[in-house]
Amino acid sequence: MTDRRLVGPVRIVGAGLLGASIGLALRARGVDVILADISPSTVTLAVDYGAGRAAAAGDAPQLIVVCVPPDVTATTVAAELAAYPDALVTDVASIKLAPLTELRALGADLSRYIGSHPMAGRERGGAVSARADLFVGRPWVIAGHDAITYGRAAAVEDLALDLGAVPIEMDAAEHDSSVALVSHAPQVIASLLASRLREASDSAVGLAGQGLRDTTRIASSEPGLWVQILAANAQPLLGILEEFRTELDAVISALAEPDAPGARRAIAEAIAGGNAGVARIPGKHGQAKHFSQLIVQVDDTPGELARLMAEIGQAGVNIEDLRLEHSPGAQIGLAEIAILPEVEHRLAAELQSRGWKITGEFS
Repeated sequence: MTDRRLVGPVRIVGAGLLGASIGLALRARGVDVILADISPSTVTLAVDYGAGRAAAAGDAPQLIVVCVPPDVTATTVAAELAAYPDALVTDVASIKLAPLTELRALGADLSRYIGSHPMAGRERGGAVSARADLFVGRPWVIAGHDAITYGRAAAVEDLALDLGAVPIEMDAAEHDSSVALVSHAPQVIASLLASRLREASDSAVGLAGQGLRDTTRIASSEPGLWVQILAANAQPLLGILEEFRTELDAVISALAEPDAPGARRAIAEAIAGGNAGVARIPGKHGQAKHFSQLIVQVDDTPGELARLMAEIGQAGVNIEDLRLEHSPGAQIGLAEIAILPEVEHRLAAELQSRGWKITGEFS
């Protein structure tokens, strides 16, 4: 594919999940991608997966993308700025203010640096988990500052667009306070919730439904990386967690005396607040749409799920989202299909006419 904005070469420092995914996506567009990593075996693996080529003498990158842990982001960016004086350098660390502050203190050339952050990832890291479509439809924050011009920073916007992401401009402080709410606090809360399962009986865990899976999915993230992220963004995160503690204490107090005046109202308002908040989460591809759900019973036999997807397509309906629930030992699974509300009844009737069983809501 040659339809691209970036000319290249693009040098990627850090060939793990994000670095290799960026490389795969750019290579698919015909961009020359140079891979560098402190670990030679990591570079070799990413090269084997097709994410780019190993760095060589004489490389002259147009753009450098630093994809290393937060505690070494600033020093790595500074080294790249010094080594390649004609290149624009960005990083994809999940915090933006700390690297910018450290680079200022180091006296780095900020006229060629702009931080960025793709809001995309997976629970598993490394080049082995990399995907060329990881960033498609995802927000990509570009954290501008006074020392760089819009024109000089344009290559980072081109990068995001070439990868199918949606560029969003924010300053570093706004970015950090935003991700504290939508990314870092959920990680802490999901991890604490999942930790309660350590002492649970096998029979109790066997009852787990989609609700538990949804709320603990990110709890399998790598602890070492998250120690760095949470410590670097401690102040914005601290305020959010303190507010969460206050609201949780109110629910605990209400449950301690559920017949006390106002107790049931406090519980109801906590749940209703969640309703109002979740309604603000953007839908597919960042669209603020709300979808209807059909829950379809699927036999646990090869090819059944594929047949369901094919027959939904034959009905002329686009699937906006899909999630599955399958209890251990069960001979059936449940597929929750998110669709536009206007096609809900038509699709339900069509699927039932083809022999599919439509069930109730997930609990």
